[in-house]
Amino acid sequence: MKKILLSLLTIFTIAQINAQTEIFNGLLQKHVTSDGIVDYKSFKADESKLDTYIAYLEKTSPAKSWSENKKKAFWMNAYNAYTIKTILSNYPLKSIMNVKKKGKDAWNIPFAKVGGKTYTLNNIEHDILRKTLFDARIHVGVNCASGSCPKLGNMAFTEKNVDASLEKLMKEFVNDTTRNKLSNKKLQLSSIFDWYKGDFTKKGSLIDYLNKYADVEISKKARTSYLKYDWTLNGK
Repeated sequence: MKKILLSLLTIFTIAQINAQTEIFNGLLQKHVTSDGIVDYKSFKADESKLDTYIAYLEKTSPAKSWSENKKKAFWMNAYNAYTIKTILSNYPLKSIMNVKKKGKDAWNIPFAKVGGKTYTLNNIEHDILRKTLFDARIHVGVNCASGSCPKLGNMAFTEKNVDASLEKLMKEFVNDTTRNKLSNKKLQLSSIFDWYKGDFTKKGSLIDYLNKYADVEISKKARTSYLKYDWTLNGK
């Protein structure tokens, strides 16, 4: 009897997670274009639905039994949901850089509640995703709501789609000429590849990493510089 109850509880929990993730997925599908442009004005009208998803995050903690992909998907969704919530709570605004509270910027305000604990966006990105669920592709998974940031995918991450989704987002980011300018002998790269260079060079050089995704073959002797980051809101 105990095993049956445990199985039923597991099935119920999985169903609940899938249902809540589908709410967030539906919002992204509705308000984010395939190019990652967010219609924050229309998203604001659906803020109550986002709050429903956030209420789920507030009371949910990833279980130890969850796969790494499931945990990664959960935390990236949480990061993106709370980033969008930050924008909506302060909308209209021109940049996430304008969000300040008690001298702290948007990434250092403790407001993101997950599983009964309160986090900052930096806690989620650096202390959880980069530290315990490391994957250099996380940098295209979490979104900073800005023009130079890798585009926000218009779908929620799941255990099943997270690997393929991150692979697709990284390829699109590397080859996006508004964010990276690549040629055989010269690179003008997003500052993300400068700020987090160590994440991309754990198994080789930065050029080695880029060549995994680039549509052009980059010479190992290519000259590299970094583009100025555009913090303008990634909205219409």
